[in-house]
Amino acid sequence: MNSQHNNIYSELGIRPIINCQGQRTMLGGSRLNNDVFQSMQASNMNWALMREVMEKASQYVARHMGVEAAYITSGCAAAMALSAAACISRKNPTHRGFLPNPKGMQDEILLQKKQRYSYERAFTSTGGKLIYVGSENSCSKKELENSIGPNTAAIAYLVQTPSDPNILSLEDTVEIGRKNNLPVIADAAAQIYPIEYFLKVAQTADLVCFAGKFFGAPNSTGFVCGKKPLVDAVTDQGFIAFQTQPDGQRGIGRPMKMDRQSIIALVTALKSWLTMNHEDRLLRVDRMLDTINKEINSIPHIKTRFVTTEHFYGSTTLLVEMDTVALGKTPEDIAIELDQGDPRIWIVLPEGKFYGAEYLHFGGMETNNFAINAHALEDGEEKIVAERIKTVLSS
Repeated sequence: MNSQHNNIYSELGIRPIINCQGQRTMLGGSRLNNDVFQSMQASNMNWALMREVMEKASQYVARHMGVEAAYITSGCAAAMALSAAACISRKNPTHRGFLPNPKGMQDEILLQKKQRYSYERAFTSTGGKLIYVGSENSCSKKELENSIGPNTAAIAYLVQTPSDPNILSLEDTVEIGRKNNLPVIADAAAQIYPIEYFLKVAQTADLVCFAGKFFGAPNSTGFVCGKKPLVDAVTDQGFIAFQTQPDGQRGIGRPMKMDRQSIIALVTALKSWLTMNHEDRLLRVDRMLDTINKEINSIPHIKTRFVTTEHFYGSTTLLVEMDTVALGKTPEDIAIELDQGDPRIWIVLPEGKFYGAEYLHFGGMETNNFAINAHALEDGEEKIVAERIKTVLSS
């Protein structure tokens, strides 16, 4: 942990956290590397016309993602909200000033019912009306096609890994959309690895939205990329276009303003992510988890195992299974002790109520398990985590 940061937090009465969960909004997004920090400092030293900053930076993103166009936003949800607004007003662009009241515009956005999730709120925040398609268990091509009507503005899609065989794939959804002249807005927030997969997803739908925090950009950054006419419509909804549009026709994105430093930071982080040696990155994570595992795997009444995912960060997670009866503790008890200690440590829990939605609860885990992610750790923090968890499990 950085002592300088601790001093800043101490002055404000904030308790810093050693983050064994990952790049999460509720923990501040990402830890910026030196290159990203330096690019922010460099851009901070000189004023620039924001239109040029946004245009040139977004063009850089588009070139390196292999797409027609891109637009940098204040996060993935902002990209989704602006994309929805662009699709709703695309046939009546001068009506964009009515939003979020979609007066006389096509405002329905289709979403497979099995894909319902909290972040769908982004689509309705700028005037969209969600229409759920299929059942809670599945959705077919016919059901999606039959749901298209005169008020349909777009089709929304949540990109997930592993994919769900009971719903339509992104490719099938895009095919149906294009056959009916309907854009598909894909929420691909964390679909950033492997790199080939990252690029493939970006090049699939008409508007694809990503979160910058997952590839090392600031928490309040993201981008949307895809077909140029649609990205241009997103741009017209943005905070920069707002300044030059006539009254009554101003886009809805003024509250989603960004600074030049954040825009440049996203470009630098994306460049780093696309060019770094990911084998070295993953080996570093493995070494950290191995350090933790060696310290705790001999503790009575627990079992540990490594779980690796192909996507997201592609990194390994350390899963800890507890004999809660023999230990007299639950995973939540462990989390409480780690949270109350110094330094404060947050792990991954199964479903539960501890800190509510602020804490990372993963429903796919057994109730007697907890997990440790290391991809957000700083060198040396793994030793602190290992010692603290060993103490808590042994006491």
